Amino acid sequence: AMQCQSCLPWGSWIQLRRGSLLGSSGTRRVYLCAASVPGTAGSTFLRKILHVSISLSRCSVRYQGGSQERSVQPRSSGHGMSQLRNVASSDAIKKHQKSLSAWFSHQPNEERQFGPSFSLDAVHVDPVIRESSLEEILKPSPDLTIQNQLQQPCSQVISLQNLFDVDACGRQVKNVVLYGTVGTGKSTLIKKMVVDWCHGLLPRFELVIPFSCEDLSHSHGPISLRHLITKKYQHLRDVVPVLGASNLKVLFILNGLERLNLDFRLAGTELCCDPNEPVPPSAIVVNLLRKYLLPEASIIVTTRPSAVRRIPGKYVGRYAEICGFSDTNLQKMYFQMRLSQPGCSGENSGCSNSGEQENLVEMLSRNLERHNQIAAACFLPSYCWLVCTTLHFLYFTRTVPPSQTLTGIYTTFLRLNFSGEVLDSTDPTNISMMKYVAKMVGKLAYEGVMSRKTCFSEDDLQQCFEVEMKTESELNLLEVFRSDVFRFFLTPCVQPGKEHTFVFTIPAMQEYLAALYVVLGEKKTLTQRLGKELSEVIGRVSEDIAIVVSIISKVLPLRFLPVLFNLLKIFPRYFSRLSSKDRDAIAHTMAEELFKEEDYYNDDVLDQINSSILGVEGPMHHPDESHDDEVFELFPIFMGGILSRRNRAILEQLGCSIKNLAAFEIAKAMKKTVIRKSRKGLPPSELMDYLFFLHEFQNERFTAEAIRSLRTVNLSSVRMTPLKCSVLASVMGTTGHEVEELNLTSCNLDTSSLRILFPVLLRCKALHLQLNSLGSDACKEIRDLLLHDKCVVSNLRLTNNPVGEQGAQYLAEALAGNRSLTHLSLLHTALGDRGAEVIAQHLAENQHLQELNLGYNSLTDAAALRVVEVAKKHATLDKVHLYFNDISEDGKRALHSLRMDRDGVRALVFLTAGTDVSDYWSNILNVVQRNLPFWDRERVRQHLVLILQDLESSRRQTANPWRKAKFLRVESEVKKMLGKLQHGTL
Repeated sequence: AMQCQSCLPWGSWIQLRRGSLLGSSGTRRVYLCAASVPGTAGSTFLRKILHVSISLSRCSVRYQGGSQERSVQPRSSGHGMSQLRNVASSDAIKKHQKSLSAWFSHQPNEERQFGPSFSLDAVHVDPVIRESSLEEILKPSPDLTIQNQLQQPCSQVISLQNLFDVDACGRQVKNVVLYGTVGTGKSTLIKKMVVDWCHGLLPRFELVIPFSCEDLSHSHGPISLRHLITKKYQHLRDVVPVLGASNLKVLFILNGLERLNLDFRLAGTELCCDPNEPVPPSAIVVNLLRKYLLPEASIIVTTRPSAVRRIPGKYVGRYAEICGFSDTNLQKMYFQMRLSQPGCSGENSGCSNSGEQENLVEMLSRNLERHNQIAAACFLPSYCWLVCTTLHFLYFTRTVPPSQTLTGIYTTFLRLNFSGEVLDSTDPTNISMMKYVAKMVGKLAYEGVMSRKTCFSEDDLQQCFEVEMKTESELNLLEVFRSDVFRFFLTPCVQPGKEHTFVFTIPAMQEYLAALYVVLGEKKTLTQRLGKELSEVIGRVSEDIAIVVSIISKVLPLRFLPVLFNLLKIFPRYFSRLSSKDRDAIAHTMAEELFKEEDYYNDDVLDQINSSILGVEGPMHHPDESHDDEVFELFPIFMGGILSRRNRAILEQLGCSIKNLAAFEIAKAMKKTVIRKSRKGLPPSELMDYLFFLHEFQNERFTAEAIRSLRTVNLSSVRMTPLKCSVLASVMGTTGHEVEELNLTSCNLDTSSLRILFPVLLRCKALHLQLNSLGSDACKEIRDLLLHDKCVVSNLRLTNNPVGEQGAQYLAEALAGNRSLTHLSLLHTALGDRGAEVIAQHLAENQHLQELNLGYNSLTDAAALRVVEVAKKHATLDKVHLYFNDISEDGKRALHSLRMDRDGVRALVFLTAGTDVSDYWSNILNVVQRNLPFWDRERVRQHLVLILQDLESSRRQTANPWRKAKFLRVESEVKKMLGKLQHGTL
């Protein structure tokens, strides 16, 4: 189980491993309850629920120790409510319940992606809660290894419903402190408690009043408790007068206590028992916890570990720590319910997508069972949300342009967890938590990217975090960071032999923080930092100096003073010019990382992310195998994504400001580097990364200029998922220029892919769609493409696709009406005689086709002759490929009689042409060699034997020694190919 690390010795970072390890296999109770979505700890309580969808029904299912039971409707409230029966209080509480339920059940935008049904009546997973004590919180943690943590039994697990049960001494608990690090689900649990009460599932309390401590921290004027309640909840104005005067069972919820500076000394906060007396909000909280104000009320406080000690232990009845999903079974439940929601895969999702959802959940479950690093990351419910959102983005994005960016997902994820958060409310600098993370953790992430390192030792952490600590304030901030935030970003490595090192919780998070560190300008030398500080000082005092100098110069004849002052003002201007050089350096870094040649032949970044989440099917790496192939191709993509306007606006809310001018200057500098390097030609996977970078950058003018330089787009062998198709269509859609060639060979395309890419395909002159399993439905899309009045496709290759007879019908209709196509390859497309006949019937209506390839389609003599006879009458068609078909010797002779003359057509059937070698023998053998991996080898062998026999027969019939030599040369090539085929080396 996870434990608090609010008080750790400075010398040992390694002890922070304790709270981040996989849970034990001990028996524990598991409750299915409200949605576990990353909370915005410390932000306004009512605002935070906008980020979380809480769903439950009045009859929810609970799982306890493997058994299943149904919770019955709670008994009606007793003595307290009977006293209020004759007044309006009962109706007021019902209105209060209805208002809270509607407010807390609001579905935010971040949840709508999971489908319209992802709201009420959905079941969600609750994190584990462990009972703790102040002594345990203050006690330094022992230095334990991962193996020791896995062997420890889970003890003192407590459910949310039992937090106010009597303690071990039999005393009734009135005050509960619920603490946990960032991302463990504190806010979600509180929201669940409120909604439970609204639906009658928390009968212990007759009234629940939630407060946000951040909201209270902004109220500086004195106010009474009763006025404060009615100010926040008008429905309770009839209930407030009886508070403390009746037996009404009240629960106060104080969310985010770390935002309040509480003083429990009598000298700091006077005693107050009158709910009508105006006092500061902090005094109300202190007296409620002292039990001096409304002593019968119950209170639950949520806070981060560093602020637990702000409440004296004598005022706390129970400490409870939120341990997250410390069991992979909880993680599996979460993923199952998130990714299996109806409508999750989009509005037009059908049975096939439902199967894809199930397959996705199954692959993720298998990866969790391997105890991979992903299981350690999903300790935190927030990261479970990030995993689900990323998978949804990867698999179910079909809109053009895509509704999200990967950078946007990570930025939103950080906003959900850190919006409005300051690291330490008692520190005068009031630095935002995200700004501190970008500065400190971003530095570690950047140094790791530059050295291509993902594992960090304790020395690395000390060198990065502690080396520059010089003041008491800096050390205090670091202690709060270690206690509250460290485990959110860094977790112990689960790889054997590296248990004493740390890795980033999600690999991509390292690259995101490194990108944020660079774009924010934190990567500066000592000279640059001093220059910036000096420039700011001089800039601030320059106006005051100007006034003083102007007055003195009028009284005294000191004409050199204005000159001296003007020279002084040159420094800030000079420094501003130097700062523009920093932006050039950022653009240069982005270009260098984006086009690293050593990363040219890796998988594209989207496939890398997919593998990091779902794992790689197949044998696992040996523990002793070196891992020197770390790649950081997301780093420059995140740099571009962070510069987009939407992400900069979100980061501004987190205290990480990136000015419009800085973004403009970086984009301007990028044109000199990024666009120039992209023109050199990129391998398919790197080109896909480049297109994804342009999508993430979200700068239409920049993208249009970059795309105009791409005349040839080669994405062969890239697995074109719907997301990648959407990215390609979106990026290419920024301009209307024609594309000379688009190569989508072996890209796993289907009908929906062609539909997404339709506007792009219209503008491509040469279109390669080989090896994509495109059937008749896809041919219907291709027909609509070729019949479009804006289609410019002149060369279409559909080789090695199961087109079939029905697909041939659609393509024949396209041929009849198309005006741009000149070359069509239907090699090995299972046309058969009937498919070839259909094409021949419509071929006469076409006036532009010049070359038609129908090789390897099981055509017999009649079909082949029919095609050639029609082709002979065609105005422009002069070449028909018919090799590797079932054509007899008689058919061959008949076709030879129709060979090229003034009114004929060249029919490429065999390697011979009468008593001579065909001029196209090398072309035919090259086609065979290229396609052999995808053809039936035995059938190819039989055809090569027939070709060899035909060559030998023709050689014997000629007496010309020159022709005999040509025959012998071709025969040797065929024999060599046959030998390699038989030995399996071809």
